[in-house]
Amino acid sequence: MENYQFLLDLALILLSTKLLGLLTRRFNMPQVVGALLAGLILGPAMIGILQETDFTAKLSEVGVITLMFTAGLETDMQEMKKAGKTCFIIALIGVIVPLIGGFALASVFNTQPNDAKCSLFLQNVFIGVVLTATSVSITVETLKELGKLNTRAGNAILGAAVIDDILGIICLTLITSMADSSINIGTTLVKIVLFFILAIGVGVIFNKLFEKYQEYYNKDMRRFVIIGFVFCLLLSYCAEKFFGVADITGAYLAGMIISNTQRSKYISNRFETLNYAFLSPVFFASVGLKVTLPSMTANIIIFALLLTVVAILSKIVGCGLGAKLCGLSNKESVQVGMGMISRGEVALIVASKGSSLGLMSSALFGPVVIVVIVTTIVAPIVLKISFKDKAGKNTPKQQPAAQ
Repeated sequence: MENYQFLLDLALILLSTKLLGLLTRRFNMPQVVGALLAGLILGPAMIGILQETDFTAKLSEVGVITLMFTAGLETDMQEMKKAGKTCFIIALIGVIVPLIGGFALASVFNTQPNDAKCSLFLQNVFIGVVLTATSVSITVETLKELGKLNTRAGNAILGAAVIDDILGIICLTLITSMADSSINIGTTLVKIVLFFILAIGVGVIFNKLFEKYQEYYNKDMRRFVIIGFVFCLLLSYCAEKFFGVADITGAYLAGMIISNTQRSKYISNRFETLNYAFLSPVFFASVGLKVTLPSMTANIIIFALLLTVVAILSKIVGCGLGAKLCGLSNKESVQVGMGMISRGEVALIVASKGSSLGLMSSALFGPVVIVVIVTTIVAPIVLKISFKDKAGKNTPKQQPAAQ
């Protein structure tokens, strides 16, 4: 007999994310907070009605890919080019500060032998590596809801997040290569460079072909959406499969490439509807469904609380300082720092990778989960506050109507 449980799961996810999204909006919080809470409340962390399945996991992956693809479509390329150096400095300092902060705190608390297979030094460094992660997808959704995605601070956040992802991969590869001799850091770095060279070359070719195609086929514009989405999926696949770069980076670059074409606005509007009605709620709820709260000792709970504080402050200080050094205003610097707080599913993935290689003990996984929960919920709230004008107002961008 066929199992149709996934239909009920989808119905519960869509209904709960919408209802809690409306509720959080009543309290002047971004609707994405409600979607995250829906996953937490209905998932293993609390009620346990919903469990993450292979279906929801794959669907949520498509959701975050389309979310980042849309963000790329809405990126102002001219502004992004101007912000290239700024984004690199923001990302670099935004990785160094959390890395040092996480390592220092872990060195104080993680001093006894445990079930991890590596030395205490490598374990403590790995805690810092976990804190370097940034889950920009939540920030993107919040900025889109506020209508601030294409501001100077918004572009700086997006660009820095892409570079942050690359620097995070390098840090993760360095530490895992120390624990696993089969991983070669030189090969990994070459692959990353080759991917961006490929993306630039493919982007130039794709733009020329796409523009030619538009000249001959203008009657049915829906085909442009299909072509754009196929390009997004292929670049995302190649990024992960052949170069070891996150698929969302490939999706974002695909959106940036198409943003230069005449049909970018039309494609973006179509994906806005799809994301709002279906894919985004599934993705954000799935982040909550991943969370489980293991039993922790009093010492580990204290460590978890301090690690959360370090996780928040290190990104605000690191990325904010980088933005300030690059000439952004005090308010914009704070906005950039706030936009890089969320660790989301990225930190969970990094922590899981480290756990499988013996870089993290089971006792330390709990604090990482706490960091993910708090930063995921706090990030969109403080980001909205940081974008308020002098009168304390911040009019959210209207969501597209379902078509």
